[in-house]
Amino acid sequence: MADSGRLYKREKLCSVTAIDFLFDRSGGSSASTSYPLRFVWRRNPGRKSGVQFMISVPKKRLRHAVDRVAVRRRIREAYRLNRSLLGDVVAMPVDIAFIYLSDKVLPSAQIHAAMCKALGKVRDTNREAQ
Repeated sequence: MADSGRLYKREKLCSVTAIDFLFDRSGGSSASTSYPLRFVWRRNPGRKSGVQFMISVPKKRLRHAVDRVAVRRRIREAYRLNRSLLGDVVAMPVDIAFIYLSDKVLPSAQIHAAMCKALGKVRDTNREAQ
């Protein structure tokens, strides 16, 4: 398990094939919404272990780059502080994408609450799948 104090490169989902696999329409991915976040997750059999995540803040929603960067930082911080909620799922190869839905920059507390709900749902769903 990664140190809760920082995020490592190995936790970043940056492989194009893994991202395409995550959003593949053939099924296998699960999605849910915890406003202001929509999250999509899927087990990745091509990797041995570890959770990898990505963050998407659409330009259509937040036109200013400063706002998109601020929201991305808030989501990343919420993930870093709350990833312990995943529990033993951390050992499984799971890919997660967080997509921001709001049209304005929301307070960190609201993003943290949404992240807690999202990670809890991912944990519960993957425990059932074991």
